[in-house]
Amino acid sequence: MDPALKRKIRLIVALSAAVLLAVALIYTSFNASSEAKQPSDILHAPPDQSYQLTGVVVPGSIHRHASVLDFRIADRDDSKVSLPVRYSGQVPDPFANGREVIVSGKVDDGTFVAQRDSLITKCPSKYATQAQQDPQHVIISQ
Repeated sequence: MDPALKRKIRLIVALSAAVLLAVALIYTSFNASSEAKQPSDILHAPPDQSYQLTGVVVPGSIHRHASVLDFRIADRDDSKVSLPVRYSGQVPDPFANGREVIVSGKVDDGTFVAQRDSLITKCPSKYATQAQQDPQHVIISQ
């Protein structure tokens, strides 16, 4: 077989493989991404589906029981709607009352059971006031 023809065939095969891999990567990245839902979105969700839950930690709801952390997450816009969360694993340092968080897991009997080590604390906006960022540390100037 002609060496020039062999090079062309190898080039076509390599480019075809690269295109197929790129398409597979794009497909899986779009297919795997899911929008984080608020408590009102998954309050009555089927128990067999996994979700990313986002919202604000309800002040006064944080309770530790050995290695389990129980707390409630409320909607960002409507603090009246909240969902109890049961979590075990590493707790980020900035986790506190009133902090916005994201956690992955499933709904089980009205409680959001989080996957181990899935708790993420969102950073407060640099444009928010100090009282909005951390309600436990309010600075009062005189």
